[in-house]
Amino acid sequence: MTVIRSQVIGCGAYLPERILTNAELAKTVDTSDEWIAARTGIKRRRIAAAGETTADLAVKSAERALADAKIAASDIDMIVVGTTTPDETFPSVATAVQSRIGMTRGAAFDVQAVCSGFIYGLAVADNFIKARQAETILLIGAETMSRLMDWTDRTTCVLFGDGAGAIVLRAGEGRGDAADRGVFNTKLYSDGRLHDLLYVDGGPSTTGTTGHLRMLGKEVFKHAVINIADSIEASVRDSGVAMSDIDWFVPHQANQRILDATARRLKVAPERFISTIEEHGNTSAASVPLALDVAIQDGRIKRGDLVLLEAMGGGLTWGAALLRW
Repeated sequence: MTVIRSQVIGCGAYLPERILTNAELAKTVDTSDEWIAARTGIKRRRIAAAGETTADLAVKSAERALADAKIAASDIDMIVVGTTTPDETFPSVATAVQSRIGMTRGAAFDVQAVCSGFIYGLAVADNFIKARQAETILLIGAETMSRLMDWTDRTTCVLFGDGAGAIVLRAGEGRGDAADRGVFNTKLYSDGRLHDLLYVDGGPSTTGTTGHLRMLGKEVFKHAVINIADSIEASVRDSGVAMSDIDWFVPHQANQRILDATARRLKVAPERFISTIEEHGNTSAASVPLALDVAIQDGRIKRGDLVLLEAMGGGLTWGAALLRW
């Protein structure tokens, strides 16, 4: 039996030039390099320059992904951007990317699932391809989380950074078994009752302002480990492979302790979890494609590897996706 699979044919990423270290943060808020590193694993993060927007980061990551795929913007049928920090309330970041890369056909739109935005966007793109409504899709995760920070709140401002990552998906044929190349499945979940655990205290319909990010860290940690592990197990169970078959786990980079606790819960060696949190911090919807790009560039992820992507974000939202590279 022949099936349509969404295959990754290109990957790219971009980080702003400015590096903000823990030591620098300690000069403006009651914290220290040791305190941040011990509790989160973060040592530094990138911060967008004044006037540098989410769309700016997204465009640069998109151009690198297109170059890696060796295709032109005219080959793209659709752009999907996962972001919670758009340049404007509307229009979407995706349409700004569409204009700036010179794509003049198809459709472009944003997906808002906070840190799960790239996983949600992958599910949307995969389903468009499987439904034969698009053949080639540019998927981006891009954020300027620094614009949502209360820089006097040490429980949140030390965690987040800015960046963007992108992949190009193209329809390919498979046999419908675990030997196929491409996306096997995506698993999406949410629980709106958990709003108060992670949210922004502003918006156009409430305060008329952007607001600041607020979080109950201990509760988020508990739900993250349980929910992420459950979504990974669901993805693996429905794919026809075993947990031991997965070569690499590419998680949302929220907290190194969450990554380690998830690995323990799944009984997976932590070395199989790609971690970039020390260098990037939490870049929300950008964190999975940023980590993916790092692991591709350094040679860890190779053609034919089984790769499990996962994330959890405000809402709460969470999910996983399994693919063969």
